[in-house]
Amino acid sequence: MLMSFLRDRRGNFAMMTGLLMAPMLGAVALAVDYTQMSRQKQQTQNALDAAGLATARFLSSGATDSDTLQYAESFFRTNLKSVKPENAILHVVLPNNNSSGGGTLLLTADLTYQPIFFPAFKALMRDGPAEDINIDFRAQSEIRMQNTLEVALVLDNSGSMDYVGTGSTEKRLSILKKAAKELVKTIAAEGAQMKQVSKPVQFGVVPFAGAVNVGTQNATASWMDTDGRSPIHHENFDWSSMGSTDSNKRVEQSGGVYYKRGSGWGSEENQKVTRFTLYAGLQRKECTKRDWYGNCKSWSYTKMPDWAGCVEMRPYPYNLNNEAPSSAKPETYFVPMFAPDETDRTDSSGRPANNNWWADLTSSTSSATRQAFMPKYFTPSETSATGNLEGPNAGCTTKAITTLKDVGTTTGLNSVYDAIDAMEASGATNVTEGIAWGWRVVSGSAPFTEARADTEKGNDKVVIVLTDGANTYYTPTSVVAQDYSGSNYRYGGNDLAGAKSIYSNYGYAKNRSGDSRIFDGTSSINKTDFSNDNFSTAMTQHMSAICENAKAKNIIVMTVALDLKSSDQTEKKQIDALKECASDSRSRRDGDGKPVKLFWNATGGDLDQKFKEIGDELSNLRIVG
Repeated sequence: MLMSFLRDRRGNFAMMTGLLMAPMLGAVALAVDYTQMSRQKQQTQNALDAAGLATARFLSSGATDSDTLQYAESFFRTNLKSVKPENAILHVVLPNNNSSGGGTLLLTADLTYQPIFFPAFKALMRDGPAEDINIDFRAQSEIRMQNTLEVALVLDNSGSMDYVGTGSTEKRLSILKKAAKELVKTIAAEGAQMKQVSKPVQFGVVPFAGAVNVGTQNATASWMDTDGRSPIHHENFDWSSMGSTDSNKRVEQSGGVYYKRGSGWGSEENQKVTRFTLYAGLQRKECTKRDWYGNCKSWSYTKMPDWAGCVEMRPYPYNLNNEAPSSAKPETYFVPMFAPDETDRTDSSGRPANNNWWADLTSSTSSATRQAFMPKYFTPSETSATGNLEGPNAGCTTKAITTLKDVGTTTGLNSVYDAIDAMEASGATNVTEGIAWGWRVVSGSAPFTEARADTEKGNDKVVIVLTDGANTYYTPTSVVAQDYSGSNYRYGGNDLAGAKSIYSNYGYAKNRSGDSRIFDGTSSINKTDFSNDNFSTAMTQHMSAICENAKAKNIIVMTVALDLKSSDQTEKKQIDALKECASDSRSRRDGDGKPVKLFWNATGGDLDQKFKEIGDELSNLRIVG
């Protein structure tokens, strides 16, 4: 009987279960408490991060220190979820008091977690009363407030900006001016709170149309082609024509520069010849007295207007990058626009050339020869092209660039406001050139010097681009020609010189050597198709390329399409290109968790709201590190 009892193992399982019950319950208790503690810790961190971002924005708006502290406390506690407010203590160190961060908002939370099951388990194991057991940990969130901004407003000033905006009673340019100034005002006010930082927010303005105006004050700048060394500087000139008419008044090249040679130049002999000197020497003559037969008896001479400030695009690939001008690479210099005088001749339909502004002074029947004939510029002529945007300055329709200004100062802010107010709608559309100069304005290298170094940390460089149309470049017959012999021709000018386009900052679509700069650097383009549509396709490829190049150099690109319709095939292509051009947002995600493109499709009726959204994005750049 006794031996049978000892051999009976049927009660072992219950005994073993009893012995293991305490450790098993302890493991479950620890797992539950650990899960709950981790959840509360994460909720505290989430509430802290949310409070940090919200408080940074609140502080940036100009709030006082005391109001900021109260705001942070309230926001933090509202977002604690299942964490008991009394178990979390918030500490806030404002930027001015944060010696370790130097321009950061530091939020720290001390959380006390009270385990649910672990105290009972511990008491069971010790066979005594349960003790109060707390677990303390700390969470931290630091928001960078010292982020500085350099922004270039690249704004379309083409002729279509004079149209009334969709959903509005005002013209597009008027709407744009108001929205742009409000944006500058908002971001300037935020920057004013950063007392410890020099020039926290700077804005520049780049009005663009068919070309960009860099300002006449830069005519002698080191980055301008003042010696005429760039390969595009003389592409429309035939300097050999000087010697053909007078062997003592020649122009010859030496060391990459053209010089006046021969005794016929008098005191000007051996002086260099450039587009700038052509502007300086142009003399307009006007008859002040005539005889009975209409012959002029007396002339007055007046200097023609100087260079208006516009430049041609650099040859590829420098038109699509930000390489600083260098004497080692003359092609990196910027060449002043000079629209050649075109032929005096009319075609078989009686159409004049688009830009005939000077007497040809040659009997040649070749319009290409007449266009490139250089002695005419050194002989005074009667002309009606007396305005600043006519004659050699044709195509230069925009106001000059306003380089970066510290909008935290009244002077800087007013300078940017004045630049926006001064904009006028006229001309074609070359978004690529606008972006290129926007990039140059915020760049830390030449041509401008107002920006911080490109390598400086804590500084964001932003180019905001707005356009209301596709890129445009025109054949001579597709645009209205100027007045000619008192008649207004409504249906375009002639192309007797074979240039394939009107003059623009690409030069001509086909220059004297037969090259077409507008097609350089493009792919899948028919380079013998000289049509407006094909020009636009090539220009849009250039625009896409420069966007990618700028983004690769950490430029933040924001794009706005104004009154462009996706139902129009041409405008749809521009919408898609502008969206692709834009950078990804650092702070916003779509429904799939992907960064949102910094692109806005706006109408005249909601442009002000879109610019407010842009302002929010710029604010995020300043506070999200």
